Amino acid sequence: MIEAEWWEHEDAEAFADAIAGDIGFIIESAIDARNAAVIALSGGSTPIKAYEKLAQMKYEWKKVTIFPVDDRLVKVDDPLSNVGTLARIFLPKGARVVPLGADNPDYKQAGNAADARLQDLHWPPDLVLLGVGADGHTASIFPGPDLDAALTAPKTRRAIGVMPDPLPPEAPVARVTMTRSAILSAKALMLCLTGDAKRAIVEQAIEDGAGSKVPIGQVLAEAEQPIDIHWVA
Repeated sequence: MIEAEWWEHEDAEAFADAIAGDIGFIIESAIDARNAAVIALSGGSTPIKAYEKLAQMKYEWKKVTIFPVDDRLVKVDDPLSNVGTLARIFLPKGARVVPLGADNPDYKQAGNAADARLQDLHWPPDLVLLGVGADGHTASIFPGPDLDAALTAPKTRRAIGVMPDPLPPEAPVARVTMTRSAILSAKALMLCLTGDAKRAIVEQAIEDGAGSKVPIGQVLAEAEQPIDIHWVA
């Protein structure tokens, strides 16, 4: 059974403040415990304001490693690049920002390279922050030919290349993504979403559990840790 706690916020400002505060608490706790923090953050527009607020907080940023939960296989200066966004926000603070993907036409090879990068990091991550798409995808675990591989990859596999089918029209490119087992290895899991439609998808996914037909439900159904869900209309 999925153990989830919903945090409902009255406006976008409160939503961003709460997410930034929660991430910051995890960073601070990890640095206190072992003098370093490793966090995986989702891209997309939903959490950007929270990240910008987080970057204004005074932490020992040189002890923080950040990498994207997933990324599009584009150049780092492309607006579609998740690591490009994270680098813009956190590199000036002194954080280490590790790319997951690169502009590689062979997405399976790109997945192998992403996995190798993550193998070099302290594991498990202190936090994985997820979003959810209108089709129920999370990270870049999309419906398509690589869905099963992303869901059933062994625990030793941390990232994989995927080709969504159909390709999302707003970003019609191949991806690299953390696998389900890598996501669920995190010490803390957070999900951030906006709007009634996405809330309905997540509520149904939680209700369906292991029988969920959408990736977000198929990922969360295997979670052993509680999940904090931040939502604003």
